[in-house]
Amino acid sequence: MSKAEELFARAKKVMPGGVCSSTRFINAIGRPFYISRGSGSKVYDYEGREYVDMNCAHGASLLGHKHPAIVEAMAKSAELGYICSAETEYQIELAEKLCRLIPCMDKVRFCTSGSEATMHLIRACRGFTGRDKLLRLEGHFHGYHEMIYIGGQPPMDKLEENRKKPYIESAGIPEVFRDLIVTAPFNDLDVLNEVIAANKGKIAALILEPVNYNSGGIKPDPGYMEAIRKITRDNGILLFFDEIQSSFKKSPGGAQQDFGIVPDVCTIGKSLGGGIPLSAFGGRAEIMNMYKPAGTVQHSGTFNAHLTQILPSLAFIDEVVKPYFYKHLQMLEKRLHGGLDRIVRDLGVPVQFPHHGARFNTVMGLKEPPRRYSDLKNHDSKRAFEFFRKCNERGIYCHDYGKGSPGHSGYSIQHTEADIDRVLEVTGAVLKEIY
Repeated sequence: MSKAEELFARAKKVMPGGVCSSTRFINAIGRPFYISRGSGSKVYDYEGREYVDMNCAHGASLLGHKHPAIVEAMAKSAELGYICSAETEYQIELAEKLCRLIPCMDKVRFCTSGSEATMHLIRACRGFTGRDKLLRLEGHFHGYHEMIYIGGQPPMDKLEENRKKPYIESAGIPEVFRDLIVTAPFNDLDVLNEVIAANKGKIAALILEPVNYNSGGIKPDPGYMEAIRKITRDNGILLFFDEIQSSFKKSPGGAQQDFGIVPDVCTIGKSLGGGIPLSAFGGRAEIMNMYKPAGTVQHSGTFNAHLTQILPSLAFIDEVVKPYFYKHLQMLEKRLHGGLDRIVRDLGVPVQFPHHGARFNTVMGLKEPPRRYSDLKNHDSKRAFEFFRKCNERGIYCHDYGKGSPGHSGYSIQHTEADIDRVLEVTGAVLKEIY
């Protein structure tokens, strides 16, 4: 029995499914991937084997592992006494920096997870508009709470039904929450307008991932973002960019900066804490002023904006604004995707690697990049599992996200050209083997 198998056997006795988070069970290998330590662009298993980390904590480790700036920030938080549940100068400093960087942010609040961020911001959107319904797009992901874990990623055989009766994505979510969700396909303005007309005056916000990393890395069609900005404004609907994943992946201002469209509100997270758990939500001042004590919407929490989160985030922000940062990430992006395109073309295989900044997807079985969630009905999840498993066996750590979901991967500022070349070498060998 390997060390990983031994750990999994122990874990199953004391944790449901043997994991602390459902998606940490990796279908491709039949158990979690156990990491003993990480350094730079590499992680190591309990047998001491080295892997190029192409998961990067699902996008959180944009600085890589054990980055000196984060190590220093954590040491400073210890020196200051791990101040908890109190305000300091550092929360103000981080808020000031984010409001300068993120186009829509006049004001900002902090929390720990992406699910928390969308939950609290949805409440303010409802409080501000006096409306209850949320319009969400198929394939997009916004957290696991009852208010939004409905209608996002239904099974393909439930897709048509989902547009009339949004699919509840987890047991334990009461039916009543379904009545507060309406859905539409991404990149389809005709259906979007129909849904809005059918729910006139009832929709508080249109929430979407500007880049749908969670379902194939789908990007908006040309003109789509401009159109939904006008449609929402004309109908009194708040435009809500969920940038938990897209923030900082391509630019300091996130997808708002990338596409030149400013929403009313947004969430940011994943990489914001430099690998330490931190998310934030913000937007127009009049909406953010709905929160107590300025307004009537509640948001509080003992561990909100803990110094062990805020100081690393300040260090992270100081890194991303340095001239080298995006220059290096852009070089990696060009090298990786130029290489992947050559491999796919030379092998003639139906594989797509949609990408935006330092994050990309692996879609098997498609000859063209997906434009909508429904395009993924032909995604070959069985072959994708085989791809991820064989990459892991060859020292490239990838993560699958379950049946029917193309895995998203990425790299950090500490990845090198040699790392990318190794990934390309393994990718080419594995694709040749499985096709």
